[in-house]
Amino acid sequence: VQLQAYGGGLVQAGGSLRLSCANRGRSSAMAWFRQAPGKEREFVAAVSWSGDNTDYADSVKGRFAISRDNAKDTVYLEMNNLGPEDTAVYYCAARPTLGPGYVYSRVAKYTYWGQGTQVTVSS
Repeated sequence: VQLQAYGGGLVQAGGSLRLSCANRGRSSAMAWFRQAPGKEREFVAAVSWSGDNTDYADSVKGRFAISRDNAKDTVYLEMNNLGPEDTAVYYCAARPTLGPGYVYSRVAKYTYWGQGTQVTVSS
């Protein structure tokens, strides 16, 4: 499994970004995590293999949306109304799934990780 995340950048508070993660491997549940300087890696959003089920951290509910296009082997994270607290390196992750509807939200559950993409939100 090879994961490649891209789409990060510098944006002003209140702005939007869309991250993409190409997953060239077998069918997987996928998620986005983020890590700010001096902090532990934290869960952001997850999506099942089927795309029917999602989960979000409370801090991003209503602002972020995760989706996937299995025909393109790509998972997306649409981020809206960004704030300085969203500044972090964002990582996509994948793992084999027990079924098409399973969603996993813990760091320890994931086997494969992308290289990370920096998101910086200026105030």
